[in-house]
Amino acid sequence: MSVGRRTVTSMSTSASHATHHPGTRLRRPVVAPDAVGVQGSLDDLGTDLRDVTFVVVDLETTGTAASTDAITEIGAVKVRGGEILGEFQTLVNPGGPVPPQITVLTGITTAMVIDAPRIQSVLPSFLEFARGSVLVAHNARFDVGFLKAAARATDTPWPGFEVVDTVALARRVVPKDEVRNHRLGTLAALFGATTVPDHRALSDARATVDVLHALLGRLAPWGITHLEDLASAVDPVPPAVRAKRHLADGTPRGPGVYMFHAPDGEVLYVGTSVDVRTRVRSYFTRAETRRRMAEMVTIAERVSAVPCATRLEAQVRELRLIAEHSPRYNRRSRFPERMPWVRLTDEPHPRLSIVTQVVAEHDAGASAGRGHAGDPARPSEPADDDVRIGAGAWHIGPFLSRRTAQAALEGLQSVLDLRRCTRRLPLVARTGAAACPLLDLGRCAGPCVAGDDDAGRAARAAHDAEVVGARLAMGDDPSSVVERAVARITRYATEERYEQAAVERDRLAALLDGSARRERFAQMSECAELVAARARDDGAWEIVVVRHGRLATTAVAPVGTDPYLTIEAAAATAEAVQPPVAPATAAHPEETLLLLDWLDSPGVRLVRTTHPFSCAVRGPGAYEALATQARRARATGEVLPD
Repeated sequence: MSVGRRTVTSMSTSASHATHHPGTRLRRPVVAPDAVGVQGSLDDLGTDLRDVTFVVVDLETTGTAASTDAITEIGAVKVRGGEILGEFQTLVNPGGPVPPQITVLTGITTAMVIDAPRIQSVLPSFLEFARGSVLVAHNARFDVGFLKAAARATDTPWPGFEVVDTVALARRVVPKDEVRNHRLGTLAALFGATTVPDHRALSDARATVDVLHALLGRLAPWGITHLEDLASAVDPVPPAVRAKRHLADGTPRGPGVYMFHAPDGEVLYVGTSVDVRTRVRSYFTRAETRRRMAEMVTIAERVSAVPCATRLEAQVRELRLIAEHSPRYNRRSRFPERMPWVRLTDEPHPRLSIVTQVVAEHDAGASAGRGHAGDPARPSEPADDDVRIGAGAWHIGPFLSRRTAQAALEGLQSVLDLRRCTRRLPLVARTGAAACPLLDLGRCAGPCVAGDDDAGRAARAAHDAEVVGARLAMGDDPSSVVERAVARITRYATEERYEQAAVERDRLAALLDGSARRERFAQMSECAELVAARARDDGAWEIVVVRHGRLATTAVAPVGTDPYLTIEAAAATAEAVQPPVAPATAAHPEETLLLLDWLDSPGVRLVRTTHPFSCAVRGPGAYEALATQARRARATGEVLPD
């Protein structure tokens, strides 16, 4: 980490801001000019096609369905400015025989691919070859569809390439009276390609390169000379929309958040980008295939933007602004406060419920770090491992949906005989109280009818034992519950009750995911300050300050500066955040999840923290592999892999 000028951006609304609110407006936005008819600068044109790196790819496969067929060969050519930068070619073992009709068409036989590498070995190499480029294919839906299917099947992250389809371009600029069809062989002959396509991947990719260059040459007289205009060449932008491109003027070139406004000032949509101006401009220069977004662009009359020091800050601001304004054209993150938790209530006879907030109760006293609410300043606080009755409410989560929260709750109920009635029960049952059928089924100890006699005290003790088991499972030791759940799954599978086994498998996966998330949230909640840094490709350092799970500030230490000076300046001006009720954090759950993902990303270094980060030996982290197995088994239709 190296000194000089520093860039520090505070996440608070003012220097005196001492508390947090998830919906707080962060700062006055920079508003783009409203003048109509202003000509954009040359910088606004985008990326010149001569400077774009294209990777032209072609595949050979065992059939036409990406869901059931497989890749047998990948060929690709990397070009920029008419110059070939590299080529990629390999046969691929499809995991089965090559159909005879495919052999007749391509010449690829089963013997040729039997010793070839499998797609899980080939795909990462191809993605590295294509990294940072624009993918080009003739009938891109086919080739890119197979590549995406292979990525899903091998758990390989798909980079989200921009894609150009030469078939679509050809249909736009090569009329039917000039060619009988727009097949690769026909176009290659028309344009005099140096390589004749022969249904082998590399040959076809080379031919497609020549076709691409010829098509771009035909587009140039139309003014299509920049990458951002290629989409409009295929599907023209309505003149009324293109006339609004001036709304991008004045927006920042770097990372930030942008907002589209209606004539009355309503925020219609909030988005983020590493280059706000280019992204905003694309709404008016590229054909929009999403009906709702096309409608939004038509309505919008103004665009405002908030520049950010880092991409992470932009992503966090986006979440907060969406939560604040609930824009009608944003589909996700509009109600982050609704993310559910599973709660074990704090009452004489606790039960499980689903809630959307973690709140302290008047008699909650156990350590929040163990999954329950409490006041850390209380002198009568129980020990961290106190799972006794009266130790407060406990929580696991947050969950990404109410469905998964319900699955986790049912997972606990399936192995623990906790009461399921929803009314609040007195410590000793009233005379004449009636029990539900679960008592007769042996699935509940019946505290609702437990009187003040030996039998009643035994029933209360039995239910209390189940509560202790639930608190252990929702805290640092879910081992007993996990073992019982796995035993149930195994028994159902042995009895060939596969549907029930699958239900229990999904419940276990939800429970483990929620428990692991609670453990990490509790750590973030208790940490008054965490400072982390990550080196950027340009040699600068991104600095991030997190307080109680909420982004307090980000900063950038440029090359040649002392990052520790930037860190101290950032920490001194960062937002002051009040401690939350753990395991909840001082931010909406989506923000904390975003921060955790960033902290887990490659290259991030922990600079300092006020709270040690550790995991219990028998805690949720010990079952990460089992949770992964359960999720994969659900995807493949298995009960649980061995």
